Amino acid sequence: MQKQIFIGLFPLGTVVVTPGCMEVTSEEERISALTRHVNGDWGGVSDCDKQYNDEAMEDEGRLLSAYLTSSGLRFWIITEWDRSVTTILLPEEY
Repeated sequence: MQKQIFIGLFPLGTVVVTPGCMEVTSEEERISALTRHVNGDWGGVSDCDKQYNDEAMEDEGRLLSAYLTSSGLRFWIITEWDRSVTTILLPEEY
């Protein structure tokens, strides 16, 4: 049985992490970024993407955030439009 996680502004659904992202991020980095994401801190995305995310909060669109590891590697968090799945991944794994 899968549980919906709802700890912030929207439900995360099932949270998954890609193998590549597991290799280059620590659990602490993933949890910190996920906490920021679910609280509407979109990290290092463009102003256009921030605006899209803010609108998607109302219109049920996909949400995209971008963060950096302590070593400066970029990773993304994407929550699907229906809030069923949130994926933590590297940009090249998209």
